[in-house]
Amino acid sequence: MGTKEIKIDRSPIKQIMKDKFAVTAFVILIIMYLIIAFADFFAVYKEDFSDRNMSYAPPSKLYVITPENKLSKPYTYNYTREFNPKTFSNDFKTNRSNRYYLKLFGHGFEYKVFGIIKTDRHLFALDNPDGRLYLLGADINGRDNYSRLLYGGQISLTIGFLALFISFPLGLLYGGISGYFGGVLDNIMMRIAEAIMSIPSFYLLIILAALLPANMTSTQRFTLIIVILAFIGWAGFARVVRGMVLSIKQQEFVESARSIGASSFRIITKHILPQTASYVLVAITLSVPGYILGESGLSFLGLGIQQPDASWGNMLKEAQEYTNILYRPWLLTPGYLIFVTILSFNLIGDTIRDVLDPKSYGR
Repeated sequence: MGTKEIKIDRSPIKQIMKDKFAVTAFVILIIMYLIIAFADFFAVYKEDFSDRNMSYAPPSKLYVITPENKLSKPYTYNYTREFNPKTFSNDFKTNRSNRYYLKLFGHGFEYKVFGIIKTDRHLFALDNPDGRLYLLGADINGRDNYSRLLYGGQISLTIGFLALFISFPLGLLYGGISGYFGGVLDNIMMRIAEAIMSIPSFYLLIILAALLPANMTSTQRFTLIIVILAFIGWAGFARVVRGMVLSIKQQEFVESARSIGASSFRIITKHILPQTASYVLVAITLSVPGYILGESGLSFLGLGIQQPDASWGNMLKEAQEYTNILYRPWLLTPGYLIFVTILSFNLIGDTIRDVLDPKSYGR
């Protein structure tokens, strides 16, 4: 009696596409990165725009029905801030004296697309510059929370990948050399890596960030934060790569490369390290959230990106006050975005790890 052969589709792309959670996470990340890439187009105001009279203004309300119960184009009203002597707080009341209509692809502040094409078109804008549109409310300085989320995402979502460009090549080469040559060199290199791994990473971040000069620009601070994050992230990765190289270097194709006179550097870079590609791909997707959290934590503590430049970490700092959490929940939006981003990367990383692991396939 013959046995029926079961064919298993081992195409990694098809395996990943079968996971609905991973596909959803991937779509969310693609949308987020596309939006921050064209942040000027989607933003209503510039990053540094502020109206102190609108400090902590609530989200603007959009209307499509007029007071006469007629259908209308979307419009909004400005808020008027009034002091409440009973609660000793500023209350915002709708000023219905003027309507400000929302226009798709309207004119706003001028910017350059990728620093080349000059335009003032935006996804939406008000027909009158006197109007104020705060889709997600305003912060203490009267700055549009929605627009600053877009600009802050350019820092918070890119810092992880920029740090990877430093830490992963360094970790790959360091671990590859250590595992390939072995012996005394391996012991010395691994002791150095273990010493770096034993340093409490978050406290090291705080110390190094605190030592940065106060007069540094945000661009310089951003660059140094990337270097700091990369410095503490390569050692653990190098240790795992070294363990993989120890087993790979005993295989026949490596011996064949040695026999034809290939140099050690060529063997490591052309024959051994490419065999670790599956692990590297998984490690990248699972490492990005750590870098995002590192930058957000530093900025939240006031040691990272400084105001008036935005990042999700320093925007979230305002939400640490009890009254803001209760009465101004829109200030928590950066925290939600950080949560969604990290969850999405973890879902994709876990799925890729399961797909590339041969043990995950059925018999």
